[in-house]
Amino acid sequence: MPALLEVIDADITTLAVGAIVNAANAQLMPGGGVCGAIHRAAGPALAEECAALGDCETGGARITSGYALPASHVIHAVGPVWGGGESGEDAALAACYKNSLALARGHALRSIAFPAISTGIFGFPAHRAAHIAVRTVAEATRDGEIERVVFCCFGPESTQLHKEAVAGLAR
Repeated sequence: MPALLEVIDADITTLAVGAIVNAANAQLMPGGGVCGAIHRAAGPALAEECAALGDCETGGARITSGYALPASHVIHAVGPVWGGGESGEDAALAACYKNSLALARGHALRSIAFPAISTGIFGFPAHRAAHIAVRTVAEATRDGEIERVVFCCFGPESTQLHKEAVAGLAR
């Protein structure tokens, strides 16, 4: 049975899931937005583990402990910086979701929560990103290994875009 896809407007750092996904920078260091919030909530040990991992390529993902978070793990996915859409940004964004799900499977995690990767300071158009995220996750979770996927949005606009993308799957 495919994964249950949920869309919520919430603080991702409060979710008790197998893993939350961090919209990370290539150095996996604390930053702004969701990345900064995750690092603050997890505590300083998260940044120490990330430093030991080294850099991560765009589209790639790394996994760490969740430390003080309710989630047992944090998956750090490096999304693309929007450059107009002609430099492989769509494929790189889809790779973030696929690679994050592969790590979750590899650690036998049954639930995962994603923010809207690359739609903040990386400038990826929110509508386009929501459709890529939902389509990629739906395709990658058909096997049922991951039971629950939460698209944890920040604000009503992102929430609505993700709800519309999920509703579009039924058509």
